[in-house]
Amino acid sequence: MTIEINDKNFEQEVLKSELPVVVDFWAPWCGPCRMVGPIVDKLSEEYKGRLKFCKLNVDENRDVATKYQVMSIPMLLFFKGGEVVDQSLGAVPEQALRPKVEELL
Repeated sequence: MTIEINDKNFEQEVLKSELPVVVDFWAPWCGPCRMVGPIVDKLSEEYKGRLKFCKLNVDENRDVATKYQVMSIPMLLFFKGGEVVDQSLGAVPEQALRPKVEELL
């Protein structure tokens, strides 16, 4: 299950999370984001209980997007212990994301 997060709960949901977190920075108007969304949803079901998957709408939550210098979307940031350990930019296929997700575990 993918959790919708925002500027207000980002710290609690991501930085203070006991589990590693994948954050999908996206916007409703972004075509490539709509291609990555279903892949993120699929992985979130597969890794349920071991990883946390979150989505952050960059149009509505500029503070976090600015803090992490998200200039283009879709951008996936991989967090472990509150730190960014990896990232993925653009509409990448599941085969490209899976190894990054596995490395978080």
